[in-house]
Amino acid sequence: MPVRPTASFGRRLYLGAEFLALYGGGPLLILSLRRAGLLFGLLWVAALLAFVSLRHQKSEVHDFPREARRILLRFTALAPLIVLLTWWVWPDVFLSLPRQKPLFWLLVMVLYPILSVWPQEVLYRAFLFSRYDSLFRIAPVTIAASAVAFGFAHILFLNRIAVGMTLIGGALFASDYSRHRSLTLTCFEHSLYGCLIFTVGLGRFFYTGAAWHQ
Repeated sequence: MPVRPTASFGRRLYLGAEFLALYGGGPLLILSLRRAGLLFGLLWVAALLAFVSLRHQKSEVHDFPREARRILLRFTALAPLIVLLTWWVWPDVFLSLPRQKPLFWLLVMVLYPILSVWPQEVLYRAFLFSRYDSLFRIAPVTIAASAVAFGFAHILFLNRIAVGMTLIGGALFASDYSRHRSLTLTCFEHSLYGCLIFTVGLGRFFYTGAAWHQ
């Protein structure tokens, strides 16, 4: 298993503190203030700063068409399971968004990948893997750190379903990103599952309005 170059102890200590402040302190700060505008504002500011810091980094995609097919094949296998599970466990909300608010559903399908997926993947995949490789040193640890950070960020929605789903999704996206290192592919994969989740009715677990105004 390849090991990343080791940073000095002081450098690793600094990176560890930075990682905890960004991926631990950030969500806790937003949760304490509970302002939706602050959530999206900080997400986008952080993502844009991270993206600028990555501007000279070259993509390391190995066989882009093959990786895209791999993502699609897995989604084709998992999507029916997600649909059936939602129908079985939460029949009252199954397909509620497209059935009750079709125009809003279409808007979500168009804007969600741009407004939500892109900044999240910049922060939790592209920037995290680039910035903290020397802290975690080996790919499985970086993948785990990405998944845990991604899941922890969803404590904002104050329910275990959101955290559990994003922990699993984060592990999947991080594992694939570790292999292909393509922001485009990881955004594509995240968008597939995210749009499916909102379509089948699981979007209710990812809504701050309900969580923050109980």
